[in-house]
Amino acid sequence: MKKIIASIICIFSAVYCFAQKTILFDDGWKFYRGDTTNAEQISFDDNNWRQIDLPHDFSIEDLPGTNSPFNPDVVNGVSIGFTTGGIGWYRKTFTLLPTQKNKKIVLLFDGVYMNADVWLNGEHLGNHPYGYTSFYYDISDKIKWNDKNIIAVQVKNVGATSRWYAGSGINRHVWLQESESVHVAPCGTSITTPKVSAASAKVNIKTKVLNETNASSTITIVNKILNAKNVEVVRTTSKQNIAANSDYDFNDDAIVKSPLLWSTENQNLYKTVTEIYADGKLTDRNETVFGIRKLSFDVTGFMLNDKPMKLKGACFHIDNGPLGARSFDRAEIRRVALLKASGFNAIRCSHNPPPPEFLNACDSLGMLVIDEAFDMWTEAKNMEDYHLYFKDWWQKDMESMLLRDRNHPCIIMWSIGNEIKGMNKPEVADTAKLVADYVRSIDNTRPVTAAVNDVNDKKDAFFSALDVCGYNYARDEYESDHERKPQRIMFATESYPLTQFDYWMSVVDHPWVIGDFVWTGWDYIGEASIGWRGYEQEKNFYPWNLAYCGDIDICGWKRPQSFYRDVLWKKDQLSVFVKPLQPSFPINEKKQTWSIWNWDDVVADWNWKDKEDSMFEVNVYSSCDEVELLLNGKSLGKKQTNRSTKFIAVYNVPYKAGELKAVGYTKGKKVNESILKTADEPTQIKLTADRNTIKADNEDLSYVTVELLDANGVKNPKAENLINFTIEGEGTIVGVGNANPISLESYQLPQRKAWQGRCMVVIKSTHHAGKIILKARADGLKSNMIILNAK
Repeated sequence: MKKIIASIICIFSAVYCFAQKTILFDDGWKFYRGDTTNAEQISFDDNNWRQIDLPHDFSIEDLPGTNSPFNPDVVNGVSIGFTTGGIGWYRKTFTLLPTQKNKKIVLLFDGVYMNADVWLNGEHLGNHPYGYTSFYYDISDKIKWNDKNIIAVQVKNVGATSRWYAGSGINRHVWLQESESVHVAPCGTSITTPKVSAASAKVNIKTKVLNETNASSTITIVNKILNAKNVEVVRTTSKQNIAANSDYDFNDDAIVKSPLLWSTENQNLYKTVTEIYADGKLTDRNETVFGIRKLSFDVTGFMLNDKPMKLKGACFHIDNGPLGARSFDRAEIRRVALLKASGFNAIRCSHNPPPPEFLNACDSLGMLVIDEAFDMWTEAKNMEDYHLYFKDWWQKDMESMLLRDRNHPCIIMWSIGNEIKGMNKPEVADTAKLVADYVRSIDNTRPVTAAVNDVNDKKDAFFSALDVCGYNYARDEYESDHERKPQRIMFATESYPLTQFDYWMSVVDHPWVIGDFVWTGWDYIGEASIGWRGYEQEKNFYPWNLAYCGDIDICGWKRPQSFYRDVLWKKDQLSVFVKPLQPSFPINEKKQTWSIWNWDDVVADWNWKDKEDSMFEVNVYSSCDEVELLLNGKSLGKKQTNRSTKFIAVYNVPYKAGELKAVGYTKGKKVNESILKTADEPTQIKLTADRNTIKADNEDLSYVTVELLDANGVKNPKAENLINFTIEGEGTIVGVGNANPISLESYQLPQRKAWQGRCMVVIKSTHHAGKIILKARADGLKSNMIILNAK
């Protein structure tokens, strides 16, 4: 294929492409779990419904009458982690002032899972089947001014709708947006840079402006580009007469001199202020933050701003662990930050568009993104999944994703699908071309890709629709396919954790293989136990409910495979793990040999009571030149670690309580060490917040890690005490967890057992400033507390 070069400028804001006066509409909803009649009607009595704030996910909540969200007999149970979907109703009452009567009012949903019907004052606004795309309704002519208005939403997650945990409900933000009748169209701004150099960037700004009045008007548009210091660097001005009830696409160019480029290392951002004047009167003013950067893809590799880069990629699903599918801004920021800290520079949004807040986080933190649309097209993977809607909805949902997301600097590729059934069939290849061409008609600044499994030459027609070809679990095809198709750009859209060394070395050795995306970077609910019991999945996997395949677990803690990835990607890394004498969980004798989403059964644990002198295998992961292992100060020898050893040193060590220490040396000098210590029984609780000060906005979060320590301050990795929590002040507990893949505990109750010596509490602020006091206690242990501040 021809070399693809895309130079683009991108925008993001709290509400992305709807930048008029905006109200976050998350507070003060009422909720009913189950179905009922006439709940869309104004006269319906909802006094007995539960008061909630959004985002909300009723599948993560305890089942009625229980202290757990899990049920072994639920439909599609092993796929969705034995949680329960169903029907849910939401209602919200609100009032608008008479001064807003002549305004345009839009009701926007960032995402609802799934099959949402929406009413306003008893009038049906519409249905939106897909659970991952944003949608909106113009409600200007349906509002009761200076009177109560009632929004009703029915959510229907019924049957086998997903292959993983998707949650249920209005799990993303809702907005109410106000504008004048002459304004920028929703998602109507597209900004690209046809030319980028160190000296200058040519900025092209396309803006669709709507004149929704009954008279023609002379429209002036002013675009001001400001730097990070809020100093204007350039502006454009254009004028056009727009007829009544019509629109016009403005097309303006500007030159930014000596631009500061956006990249994974430097998240340089500018701001564009767009002002719309109708017959001289200001009617709209939008502010959008953007970054300038350049992409290049060909068989010699991928480049960002003319610098070669390999994609160190993570796949992930949308749930936020103990929060379920609720998308809080801070949860998305934290996840991106932790993935980046673990060496990832790219994320594949598998297999659906992510929340806008996730993309905002990637923009601000410098994480590259593959934005993916669908997991299926016309052929089902589950009986009630999106295949029922694809024919009628694919173009609307693709447009929603593209228009909403096209201006994010983080996005480097569009993916049109994952493991679509029938990719060897001509009609499916034709659909691939249809969808890919539609993507290019809206945004041709990024390549189109898709994730293809069971790669073979019968899928060449499907591949021909793509610009960059995604290979799922097909490392063995890289060289032979390159010989057949030397211009094909490849990358692993999915790879196994257990063979990450081989996959990454294939990226290192082959320039036409531009990256690798492991399944998965972050663990998730659903596809229960693919990382231990594997495939084929069965109902008897219960109580397993987590996939247990992520580099990082659902609480945000690194798992052993993440520490191994460190040594593949970073210099002078070192960690030490021990293989238990007995498997950590029962082995599945029927596990398929190809099912290797697991990692080696190793733990960061030197506590083996009653196993004195028993021989343990110790694995040291190292990107140092050599390592030395010491037991209670006595050297067990030095070993080299390099590509020939797969960066692992293996020792057989007779157990003796005390200290097991690995020391790493590079060029003969000590550069790192990793220590495991034997712990006594726990006596105390340690509380550590990731943020001690949070915003008093009813949305911000603090993640508190709870550890069980002995009298010497050493964490006991075998402690599983039940810990009870109380909270006082201006905060609430919105989730608890411990990353134990077989725990059936509540994610909602103010208590949690420790697993591997720790658990987690997630605290959310209220609207009021003040102190938040979290107290933790457990039988036989010294209690503790931590004080946070909401400002």
